[in-house]
Amino acid sequence: MNSSTFFDISAGAYIAAMIVYIIYLVTRNKNVGLAATAVTGFGFAAQTIAFIIRWVVSYDFWLTSNPASGFVEALLRAAPLRNLYESLVFFVWSLILIHLLIEFRYKNRSLGAFVTPIAALALLFTDISGTTKEIQPLVPALQSNWLLFHVLLSFLGYAAFGVSFGAAAAYIITATESKREKTYIFWSLIIGIFLIILVAMGIDFMSLSAAERKELIQSHFLKATFRSSSGGVVAASWIIALAFIFVLWQFGLGLKKVLNSLAVTPQMLEEIEYKSIAIGFPLFTLGGLLMGAIWANSAWGKYWSWDPKETWSLITWFVYALYLHARFVGGWRGKRVAILAVIGFVAVIFTYLGVNLVLSGLHSYGSG
Repeated sequence: MNSSTFFDISAGAYIAAMIVYIIYLVTRNKNVGLAATAVTGFGFAAQTIAFIIRWVVSYDFWLTSNPASGFVEALLRAAPLRNLYESLVFFVWSLILIHLLIEFRYKNRSLGAFVTPIAALALLFTDISGTTKEIQPLVPALQSNWLLFHVLLSFLGYAAFGVSFGAAAAYIITATESKREKTYIFWSLIIGIFLIILVAMGIDFMSLSAAERKELIQSHFLKATFRSSSGGVVAASWIIALAFIFVLWQFGLGLKKVLNSLAVTPQMLEEIEYKSIAIGFPLFTLGGLLMGAIWANSAWGKYWSWDPKETWSLITWFVYALYLHARFVGGWRGKRVAILAVIGFVAVIFTYLGVNLVLSGLHSYGSG
């Protein structure tokens, strides 16, 4: 069995885990919760095996192309973190790792229903984005020993931010008293858009032929719904989306009773939210910004060029810096910092996917 087989197994396990976690929230059955954790753990084990296999194959591929390379150099440059597909898969691996650690630490499985959809969305994206899954030679800009450390630390930071997003989303629900609160309306919009895109991407995938799935996502993203050539389909998509957001706003507050019944407290969620950002921020600062700047200087001759990727990375950094500053200096707590955690992860998504696939720049190689 090759790495692709194990990656496919892990993808199926994570999507199944998302469904089981949601069933756990509804039924509050401990056995269902245990099954959700077991399925997640199985997917994580399969993905870890896949990473090891792909790294070994990449190592052999690199040595074949560069026989003069030493063991350490070949090992660093063969790390399966070189393109959009590999980095997205590693993001999911990191996200699930941090989630399982938090689940073990707090002995509560409820957060899985808020974290696993992020993993599912990322995995669905890899299927319809047209990103290559083949092991290819590194482009010149990536042929550096900084590759492993820069990408590794950046995506561990991204994963920690993803967990903080799940905790912040759950916190807003538990701390909401009325559907007319601005914070709850904001939550309804963000979560609604997130779920709508997840479903729309699934529809994209089912509507594409095998040949079309090989093309870049710019050609097909939401083409089956919001960007359809049929005006009727577009209108229906918007009507259904707005109706879904309304229903989510109308009934989403019911999650509060469910979470409370599972011993999920606002204090616990705020602690997870804060600790995740406290871990992710230095990882992202060191790996994403500092090591990225050093690598940029060696590859392009300057530390900073205001490339779109660099600019949005800095915007993301400022959002999370504002979160920590507001919490420690301004004394912010509760919903205000939870909103910052949600906004921060929206910035993370655009920094990684939006910039890579929509904007052009020195980091455009990341789209393939």
